[in-house]
Amino acid sequence: MATESSPLRPIIATAAADFAKHRDVHTVGDLLAYWPRRYRTREADLGAVTPGEFLVGVAEVRSAQTRRMKTRKGTMLEVVITDGRHELDITFFKAWGHDKVLVPGARGIFAGTVGTYRGRLQLTHPGYTMLDDYDAGERRDLIPIYRRVGKLHTWTVTESVRRVLDVLDDVPDALPADVRARRNLVSRTDALRGIHGPDTLEQVAAAQQRLRYEEAFVLQATLAQRRRASAATATRARAGQADGLLAAFDERLPFTLTDGQRDIGAVVADEMGREVPMHRLLQGEVGSGKTVVALRAMLQAVDSGGQAALLAPTEVLAAQHHRTITRMLGDLAEGGMLGGAEQGTRVALLTGSQPTAERRRTLLDVVSGEVGIVVGTHALLQEHVDFYDLALVVVDEQHRFGVEQRDALRAKGSTPPHVLVMTATPIPRTVAMTVFGDLETSTLRELPAGRAPITTHVVPEDRPGWMERTWQRIAEEVRSGRQAYVVCPRIGDDDAPEDGAVLTVEATDPDADEAQAPPPRPLTSVTALAARLADEPALAGLTLEVLHGRMPPEDKDAVMGRFQRGETDVLVSTTVVEVGVDVPNASVMVVMDADRFGVSQLHQLRGRIGRGGFPGLCLLVTGSEAEPALTRLAAVAGTTDGFELARLDLAQRREGDILGAAQHGRRTQLEFLHILEHEDVIEQAREDAFALVDADPDLADNPLLAAAVQARVDAEQAAYLERG
Repeated sequence: MATESSPLRPIIATAAADFAKHRDVHTVGDLLAYWPRRYRTREADLGAVTPGEFLVGVAEVRSAQTRRMKTRKGTMLEVVITDGRHELDITFFKAWGHDKVLVPGARGIFAGTVGTYRGRLQLTHPGYTMLDDYDAGERRDLIPIYRRVGKLHTWTVTESVRRVLDVLDDVPDALPADVRARRNLVSRTDALRGIHGPDTLEQVAAAQQRLRYEEAFVLQATLAQRRRASAATATRARAGQADGLLAAFDERLPFTLTDGQRDIGAVVADEMGREVPMHRLLQGEVGSGKTVVALRAMLQAVDSGGQAALLAPTEVLAAQHHRTITRMLGDLAEGGMLGGAEQGTRVALLTGSQPTAERRRTLLDVVSGEVGIVVGTHALLQEHVDFYDLALVVVDEQHRFGVEQRDALRAKGSTPPHVLVMTATPIPRTVAMTVFGDLETSTLRELPAGRAPITTHVVPEDRPGWMERTWQRIAEEVRSGRQAYVVCPRIGDDDAPEDGAVLTVEATDPDADEAQAPPPRPLTSVTALAARLADEPALAGLTLEVLHGRMPPEDKDAVMGRFQRGETDVLVSTTVVEVGVDVPNASVMVVMDADRFGVSQLHQLRGRIGRGGFPGLCLLVTGSEAEPALTRLAAVAGTTDGFELARLDLAQRREGDILGAAQHGRRTQLEFLHILEHEDVIEQAREDAFALVDADPDLADNPLLAAAVQARVDAEQAAYLERG
């Protein structure tokens, strides 16, 4: 008998090499996790096939004859198969071996791409296996169909799995028996047999439900252990002080906090005042004021004698945060300096591209405690970065960082720091439960006063006159005293999309072995478009500058500074302006090749305008005629509700982009569980998993579940290392 750890080669012989090479499948467990993509009945409908289709089905040999070939040596075999109503020709140019098996009356599974010859449909050298060999006397009504494995035919994959099932011993089950009974779930052994060798679709459904629940349960157990570990950790309370830096900042605020900012600020303040580390996710619409909530928390940390670190995903965003915080604090950010406020602190920026001398001074100021707030990129995570007393970690744009990166910064505190995670990508409830279940969640929904409405239109770039009108609208806004963004997906004509650009492609056949995109249109580049716009008559007399991630930091800062001061009319940029960039005077944005961006990213980009009380205009330029792309753009144009768009984005992109790098060639870490469709499964699994972890924190009484949780943690760590 075989177990899940048994190697494949002794069981399926030469096919094992193809599985290893093309699908990274080496063991019985790997093969059993190579799920069928669909099922077909035993009987083929030969009347429904079309040229180019990959046929897999059961048929009977009606006739078979051999004949000598006229133009070359050898004997060919011509076979006619039938489903009882329709016929299909099969040709083998080498008859030897096939002529002994494919005899009239024999029944088999045939697999191959349908072609034509002299007006008749045919299969040329198809793969096949005879039913007597396949069934071993056992008749099954369903045939599982798998993605191709190298040059192996589908029937060979099916036969390989069947052989593994024939020698498979009962497999260990990570789901406790009481959970299976409560949720009416079959065992893991029955699920594997039901998914790979079913007699009925009801068996398939029961197997999928079991495996779907297992995915949710293991994930929720992982999150439950993380949350419990955080709750069991002791730290220093950071309650602040009544007349400190935070109070001085609040007195100077030139605007009134929204109800949401006040309520969430009170929750954060209360949690930071406890001896259990805060571990909270703050999500909110673009421009909802998350930065103010985070800054007030950082000032409370400083008032408590500690330091705060803000981790941003890009240097542009880190520099923007540094400028914003410094501007908002004024002389409160000049503690110990001439002209600085008495109760002030200092704010530092730390990035990987800073000059060595400047970076060394910043590191010394941070470790000595001279700096109360440090804003940085991944450079903050490096081993030689030390803090005097790290009290609070703020992680911006959580989806750009993994759990390990978050934990690497937390580990720099002498006691565990409080953690506030921010995201401007609205998260549906089921996503929050599945991905951020180890964090308490707060949501900012209302926008601060002064945010103006934004109108969005889709611009077909090949429609006569539409692009000319697009550039004219930019000129009209500039003449009214405003500024404009023009966003492109790549830097130069020979470059790949810049890091941070989440581009999409439309698949031609969702049921294909590997969905292939049509030849992509050339993407607009910053350099080419900037040169073109310099000669655009409608923009004559306007000042244009370019911004992208490969520019030296000082150049990027200089360009952004001029744009923020209104010295530049039009900024032609990559997606480096996607998050955090705040230029209140910008009122119009043009996104080139908008069909190649995801829904949430378009919503993020659009959030850069309409921030100064002036109505915003967003123009989504596309040359695509693909229905999914146009539907996506129409959705963005039709609403500014980020939560509605986030659900649409998740429904279209599935979970792969959210859950990180795929393992073993799979597209997503979830095979059966779809976050939006299976909310009830997620809630049940969460209830069961959290209750089990409460009763058995270390899973000592559930070693198989503990192993499954550890395997998931290892997969996350591998994904983190892959992301770098």
